[in-house]
Amino acid sequence: MLRSSELNFVRQQGFRDASADAGGCLFPALMFQPRMIGIVLVIALVLQSASLFLGLAALLWWNVLLPAYNPFDALYHALIAAPRGLPPLTPAPNPRRFAQGMAATFMLAIGMALYAGWHLAAWIFEGLLIAAFSALIFGKFCLGSYLYHLLRRDSAFAQRTLPWSRP
Repeated sequence: MLRSSELNFVRQQGFRDASADAGGCLFPALMFQPRMIGIVLVIALVLQSASLFLGLAALLWWNVLLPAYNPFDALYHALIAAPRGLPPLTPAPNPRRFAQGMAATFMLAIGMALYAGWHLAAWIFEGLLIAAFSALIFGKFCLGSYLYHLLRRDSAFAQRTLPWSRP
């Protein structure tokens, strides 16, 4: 059974009309990319690797600009969805793309700061990125998607997608 926080997350990502049944398939698919990026992010943080941050930024910008060719979605479909007979994930809706662009921008800033030797700036951006990724992975709350809805002046919907809100 899909928990309300998971259904809220699915809706926050741009699947506004997702039901509990549809959300049960969508939630793991939508979390696949952040979990994979999270693994590389931890490595980049430990190594303080500007190249890894810039590579992640480029990959995320690819996903924003060409959502139908998202390599994470293709990998999820090939490894998980297709063998289980699940439908493929559709290209990312605007809230999800906005969140990916926001993460890409932070990773670009971190990579550039590390290349420039601006370690304090890199640490500040890393702290913000860690907080956002922790909320995403552990709290089922996507700051980027939430901000998208707020910027679109749909604050009532944004508030309904908070993890603790009841659908």
